[in-house]
Amino acid sequence: MTAGLRSVRGVAHAPGRLTRMLILGGVGLVFAVPILAMIEFTLRRGLVGGYDFQRWIELFQNGLTGEYAPVLVALGNSVGLAVGTVVIVLVLLVPTMLLVHIRFPRLRRTLEIVCILPISIPAIVLVVGLAPVFSVLARFAGSGVWTLAFAYGITVLPFAYRAIQANLDGVDVRTLSEAARTLGAGWASVLVRVLVPNLRRGILAGAFIAVAVVLGEFTIASLLSRVNLQTALVVVSKNDPYSAVILSLLALFAAFLLLLAIGRLGTERRRPARTPTTPTPTTPTSGGDQS
Repeated sequence: MTAGLRSVRGVAHAPGRLTRMLILGGVGLVFAVPILAMIEFTLRRGLVGGYDFQRWIELFQNGLTGEYAPVLVALGNSVGLAVGTVVIVLVLLVPTMLLVHIRFPRLRRTLEIVCILPISIPAIVLVVGLAPVFSVLARFAGSGVWTLAFAYGITVLPFAYRAIQANLDGVDVRTLSEAARTLGAGWASVLVRVLVPNLRRGILAGAFIAVAVVLGEFTIASLLSRVNLQTALVVVSKNDPYSAVILSLLALFAAFLLLLAIGRLGTERRRPARTPTTPTPTTPTSGGDQS
């Protein structure tokens, strides 16, 4: 037995239960401490001392009106950007990955490098490269906030690729496509009715991760002077930091629900089928053995 690892014949396997609990506990503290500090900050009563829920109650009673109205507009922008980003990424990425996997397997490593590359590029460098493209795009199609969907499509590409590729590795898409083609299905039917349903879990996971990334993105929108949820929260924080933190907590909670949905994605609760027990035939025995 190694330190915290179970070993069989000298080969280390999964960590033991205690080690897993310690690792998960440490990771949980990393995330829990700042969130608890944010909650404690919103419950303070200032110089009076003590804690209450007055700020939470006032925010929900008054609604996002007045100085908080831009948050609703920014939330609508972020939701629209999330939907547009998901559509752009999936429409371009899924057919390309399937084509490479079925017809051009030698290009798989090249496609992987191209898709993973954006995660290694800082956001400010990405903006510097995209600024001339956005200036040209603004001349022909305007400079609305929707144009951020193209930049976000690049930033979420590594996450969507990994989620879909993990599902793609567990499905024999080549055999499925050849069988469907043998039965007379066209490539559009093969893609929509055969391959996409088998990749449903990876596609939905990639879509949810893309939504979570877009809802939490700040740098690109700020540098390109676009209004989304995070930039609006920064504006609100200058006047009312408590409400800004409350809204940030709600955004974190929504992202947590999305990630929780990913974990439960594709897990169908099925009751184990009961196999009917057939009675064992008995051979009638006679009074004496015949030789």
